[in-house]
Amino acid sequence: MKKLGLVITDGVGFRNFILSDFLRHAEKRFDEVVILSCLPKDIYKPYTNLRVIELDVFEETFKTWFFRKSKEIAHLKLHQKGNLGIQDNLKTNDSKLKTTRGYATRFIYKLTALFHSEFTIQQFQKLQNSTFSNHRITKGYASILEKESFDLLFFTHQRPPYIAPLVYAAQQKKIKTAAFIFSWDNLASKGRMSSNFDYYLVWSAVMKQDLLQFYTSIKQEQIKVVGTPQFVPYVMDDYKVSKEAFISEFNLDANLKTVCFSCGDISTSKNDELYIETIASAITENKIEQVNFIVRTSPAEDPIRFHSLVERFPFIKWNFPKWIQVRANHQESWSQRIPTLEDVKQLRALLEYSDLNINMLSTMSLDFMLFDKPVINPIFGHATNGLYDDQRFLGYAHIQHLVTSQSSKIVKDKEQLLAAISGYLNSDSDSLNRKNFIKQQVGVSLEETNKQLVVSLKEWA
Repeated sequence: MKKLGLVITDGVGFRNFILSDFLRHAEKRFDEVVILSCLPKDIYKPYTNLRVIELDVFEETFKTWFFRKSKEIAHLKLHQKGNLGIQDNLKTNDSKLKTTRGYATRFIYKLTALFHSEFTIQQFQKLQNSTFSNHRITKGYASILEKESFDLLFFTHQRPPYIAPLVYAAQQKKIKTAAFIFSWDNLASKGRMSSNFDYYLVWSAVMKQDLLQFYTSIKQEQIKVVGTPQFVPYVMDDYKVSKEAFISEFNLDANLKTVCFSCGDISTSKNDELYIETIASAITENKIEQVNFIVRTSPAEDPIRFHSLVERFPFIKWNFPKWIQVRANHQESWSQRIPTLEDVKQLRALLEYSDLNINMLSTMSLDFMLFDKPVINPIFGHATNGLYDDQRFLGYAHIQHLVTSQSSKIVKDKEQLLAAISGYLNSDSDSLNRKNFIKQQVGVSLEETNKQLVVSLKEWA
């Protein structure tokens, strides 16, 4: 008898593992699957009859934050050489605030300048664990694990700090743990994982190599390449929408081609308004052919920053993601937003029926390439022109793979952007490059992803 504990940490994990076909495969392979949720339990009722245990929300004390931050900064210091993404992250995490945490952050930077070996990082992890080992919530987690007797605890995201006490409780109970690496940039440019796990599931051979490079204590046999369930809804009949329904939904002109601009969130994609305005103005001034122009905003933010564009360009069709805020009082409130079925259907239709995508180097490049759609990545900003410097992302390791693949057109000014739009609307010769890039980044077919994922979990249980 094998029992799986499925830890859903946030809204994206909910989409990836509840709204895909993961549960169907998991229920076939395991004798019992129980969901341990960092989201309210009621949200699962329309989608599954599995038992759901809603976890109490853990909020870090100053001591926990201090050692967690020390671990993360030490990790960045250890791997900063030759890695622009990590160097950028170090700059972002620094603080000049005259607060307790501001002073502590500056002390951490000085401390980790001297001590940042893998051994030191593991010591910081132990100290972090010690700060919540006797915490009420940690003891509550331990009681749940004692009662449930899981064979394996599967964490659908490796980074949220609030899962660290649950990982610790599992380690104390000798319950094996596995973590899914959440996104294509999480290893090469982000901070340390929330804890150590026994096993790791990754998207591709490239991501496996990143994991071995940045976490030298992890062995090859602890890792399985399974692709990512993030894209699985794109091959599920449940989310299929006809082209006629898509055209009707967005009130499009069926005789025109459709261009979709997909936004990042404001923390990294601050020039999105400029790119949207550039495209909309070009349509108005007949500098490119007439097209349907759809803008999809990021589900991670309120789209208020685009309000003036909504008013100025009434012909733009706006797709504001239909995600629901299910809990407000949380240290990472954005994690408590979940997608509706309608939104997943709308996104799939956008990917399938748009003729061209434009985005600032976001994961959405992969989404559109999975449907073999051409992609343009505008990056107008650099260090000296007064715009947000998005050209620096070209130095990030995961973006360098994109650049090398020549699977998209990367454009650095208005003229290049308009030329690329006109070029792709009339001719597309990059299909093979896109397919090769997808093979590199997503190592398993979407149809097989969750089957292989669950088989791997069963082997470890």
